[in-house]
Amino acid sequence: MKLNQLIDGAPEIEIEQLATDSRKKCRNSLFFCIKGLMHDGHRFATMAINNGAIAIVHSDELSSYNPNVTYIKVKNTVKALNTIASRFYGAPSESLTMYGVTGTNGKSSISKMIRDLVSTVQPCGYIGTIAIEFGDVKLPPLLTTPEVIDIQRILFEMKEAGMKACALEVSSIGLEQHRVDAVDFDVAIFTNFTHDHLDYHGTMENYFEAKKILFDNLNESQVAIYNVDDPRGKDIAKDCKAHCFSYGVMNDADYRAKNIQIMADRTIFTLEVNHRDYRVETNLIAMFNIYNLLAAIAALHQTGHALEDIIAAIPSMGQIDGRMEKVEEGQPFNILVDFAHTPDGLKQIFEFAAKITPVDRRIISVFGSAGKRDTKKRPIFGQLADRYCDMIILTEDDPRGESPIEIAQDIAAGIQKTNYIIIESRYDAIRQAIEMANVQDTILILGKGDEEFIYSEYGREPWLGDQNAAKEILHKYYFDNDEETVY
Repeated sequence: MKLNQLIDGAPEIEIEQLATDSRKKCRNSLFFCIKGLMHDGHRFATMAINNGAIAIVHSDELSSYNPNVTYIKVKNTVKALNTIASRFYGAPSESLTMYGVTGTNGKSSISKMIRDLVSTVQPCGYIGTIAIEFGDVKLPPLLTTPEVIDIQRILFEMKEAGMKACALEVSSIGLEQHRVDAVDFDVAIFTNFTHDHLDYHGTMENYFEAKKILFDNLNESQVAIYNVDDPRGKDIAKDCKAHCFSYGVMNDADYRAKNIQIMADRTIFTLEVNHRDYRVETNLIAMFNIYNLLAAIAALHQTGHALEDIIAAIPSMGQIDGRMEKVEEGQPFNILVDFAHTPDGLKQIFEFAAKITPVDRRIISVFGSAGKRDTKKRPIFGQLADRYCDMIILTEDDPRGESPIEIAQDIAAGIQKTNYIIIESRYDAIRQAIEMANVQDTILILGKGDEEFIYSEYGREPWLGDQNAAKEILHKYYFDNDEETVY
């Protein structure tokens, strides 16, 4: 695309790529000098030129200028990046029904539910923590909410592949860093608000205000959907200009679940909408998944899908990878894998485990806490596990150069009465849990979900994925020694 098509008054030169990373080879690219947390892109403009940039967008004066390069000075490079990236890729979000999901927990589950349900009637993509998916394409995740250029590129590829909609996880960090400013959302969903990311935001109020950006930016033609049972649900919608709809269980809501029956393998409830009742049955389990499903139902209904059609499609939804995923290989005990990595996330998983585990059986948990991230929640994890579990196995979870043993000891500071052990290797920790489990016990493997990597000091290293590790261990060690197992 010509530069003058991207920026009014600019020269008519061909731009092949957009770039924000000066280290990457980008032939005939337009480079944006972005000020980040650690580095200022203005310092690396020359490196970007050496790697192929032929035009530079900047807000500060540069240390040197190349006569063969076009320079465009703007007030705000991030704002310019959003506008230009959207223009470069043909404003793809304007051609898609865009669902944005934010909140502490539930973003992945709701986004995947929306993708699965919408896909029964029209092609829908997904971008988030689990993967990037559209049509037959399934790619590894980038960030929960990718960078500006990546988002616009992926949405363009979705549009070209025939997608009509996209469900996008929107993180608080992504909002604060303005990654979705140029995304034209049709619906924004607020799930809940609990402790997380304080290493980045500093305070809970800063964290909340970051979430609120998504809703404050909506206009009168858009839709906001919020969890009325969350104490901050009404606050998130307070200044919102969009059409606002609530969902919940405990309080009156536009979309409310009643008469809830939660079983080990399915859930049945009555959905009340506009004073009419609908029977809903799903293979999803746990109370928090009822909330997630209510959010997805509301989002689809408000974008023109008939409630009857939505409800009819719900039973065919598969398990969500790494989210309350049941490992069923014929073993006589429960194994649940979940991405839970916040205090509220762990609490809800533990509460569900307590409901499905007989009182004379044990809850065995395997988890850790991410290195170089919010350390305040570590002893809280220990306190929660201490309250609900009968055996705790602490292990690695994205240590990022911190000692997994020291992280585990931080968690253990909150454990007062429950037996616990520390096993640094995540694989060995899962093996230990399986080998000590008896009939009808429940094993909870938490924190990583289906992620096939672990962040170490040296970056991403391969990992089986918790559910795959559990399956391999069952067949490699448990069933081979089944006759020796004492129940």
